[in-house]
Amino acid sequence: MAQRIRWSPRAANNFEAICDYIAKDSEYYAVLFAKRINKIVKSITLFPQSGRIVPEYGNENLREKIYENYRIVYRLEGNFIEIVAICHGMNPLENIL
Repeated sequence: MAQRIRWSPRAANNFEAICDYIAKDSEYYAVLFAKRINKIVKSITLFPQSGRIVPEYGNENLREKIYENYRIVYRLEGNFIEIVAICHGMNPLENIL
């Protein structure tokens, strides 16, 4: 059963900042990136436990999907899924719990 998605303010800001950064070089690739991230996020609703457990936290309800060099970190919360962060894989995850 599909669950609802909720974006945290942090994740929404991360996503917008990454798209803005990519758009500085190419508007086309920024739009393509946004579409692919949104497609991955939608797929999470159908298979919420398909992402791997975030290694830094080891919490079964905190998972991530990888797209190119980016981590889409989400939390399973009862009736919904919260996207908590989207960040470059080289950046450490800080205080997302």
